[in-house]
Amino acid sequence: MKKKKAVREERSIGALLAPDIIELLKISPADVAAETEAMHPADLADVVELIPRKRISALIAALPPDRAADVLEYVNDRLRNELLAELTTAQAATVVAQMEPDERADALEELTEERADEILEAIPAAARRETEELLAYEPNTAGGLMTTQIVSVPASETVERALLMVRTIARGGRREAMNTVYVTDEAGRLAGVMSLRELLAAAEGARVGDVMTTEILSVQPTADRDDVASLISEYDLVALPVVSEQGNLLGMVTVDDVIDVIQEESTEDAQRFGGLEALEEPYMESTFLNLIKKRGGWLCVLFLGEMITASAMGYYEDDLAKAVVLTLFIPLIISSGGNSGSQATSLIIRALALREVTLRDWWRVAGRELPAGLAFGTLLGLLGFARVEIWQYADIYNYGPHHFLIALTVGISLIGVVTFGTVVGSMLPFALRKIGFDPAFASAPLVATLVDVTGLIIYFSVALFLLRGSLL
Repeated sequence: MKKKKAVREERSIGALLAPDIIELLKISPADVAAETEAMHPADLADVVELIPRKRISALIAALPPDRAADVLEYVNDRLRNELLAELTTAQAATVVAQMEPDERADALEELTEERADEILEAIPAAARRETEELLAYEPNTAGGLMTTQIVSVPASETVERALLMVRTIARGGRREAMNTVYVTDEAGRLAGVMSLRELLAAAEGARVGDVMTTEILSVQPTADRDDVASLISEYDLVALPVVSEQGNLLGMVTVDDVIDVIQEESTEDAQRFGGLEALEEPYMESTFLNLIKKRGGWLCVLFLGEMITASAMGYYEDDLAKAVVLTLFIPLIISSGGNSGSQATSLIIRALALREVTLRDWWRVAGRELPAGLAFGTLLGLLGFARVEIWQYADIYNYGPHHFLIALTVGISLIGVVTFGTVVGSMLPFALRKIGFDPAFASAPLVATLVDVTGLIIYFSVALFLLRGSLL
């Protein structure tokens, strides 16, 4: 899973050191590796993103392949793609081969198919097979998230022999979650798990199978990444093993991968809830044309929805002409319905995302939101009624002899509109989930648009009923 760096307000270490590294590249490129050895790869990635474009290739070339691989894992996707496209196939393959398997698969997946195939052909056969297996999984599945760099020992081994195996694995290269040791049976099936501390504390001469924990959660590679994230979060896991249908250990998903998933999902939900399609890239990396494409479509849909609102007002044009005073309260009525609907939608979308409610709970949610909508509507209705009457008696605005009926119209309309908005806002995410759409598409602007039309109909229907024969 790609690592994402947040933009920090304060100057990063990379920003402070970038001028010195640029100068070093000019006078002594061979010293760059030694001078930057103590820097975290993320800070060195900051330097890569800050220095002039023409200096980047020189900096990457000045680093050992494994160090360059570490840095490229933190560089933003677009720049990394450009660098891998610029390097010779041999240079790119040398760096990519040093990446962690899941990071390597992610990096190649972002390249053109032709370029990815060229690099794959040039990396060692074992790494190529490993990468091709990972690329075969869908990105949003456990297989697409997992790394194959796991620590495993046979259940039949002694504790002493297992410790030697773990030590050999650790010396052989990078491994994620080294503190988690998986145990397999003779057929390679996942049999148990133990922490490195438990392995160290085990009695001398004991068999691994006797001290391991057999109660272990696992997922298949086709499991959705949201399910993986939920399991790791619910059970406070550092890593979650991925197994085949036969139970063979394939890899693991680590907690840092899940954090990336949660951040990505939250970003997508927030963008969709704002009334636009989710961006595939960070905002500052998205092209102007892509921003227009992602935002313009929804704006057009919402505009067409508001045209229906205008048509509804046109239908009541004659009534409005007779009682112009009613137009004063149109923004009050429809905005209250939209606000209540947006509140309900926000609550239910988040509850669905956190698995606090499921599709089967829609009737329970409706049973809670209907009385809540009535309560909110009554509260706002009383405030609306009081507003008309107070302004009338305070001589702030003269609504005429029928001020009581106008106040009553506003009050009753608010009860109906707010109740309707609350119920629709809470049910729309369920409806979208039922037909296979992301509930986050039930954006606040969309809910407000839906409630606007109905709010006008409720308002004018109440007005016609109460004011017919007086103002209308």
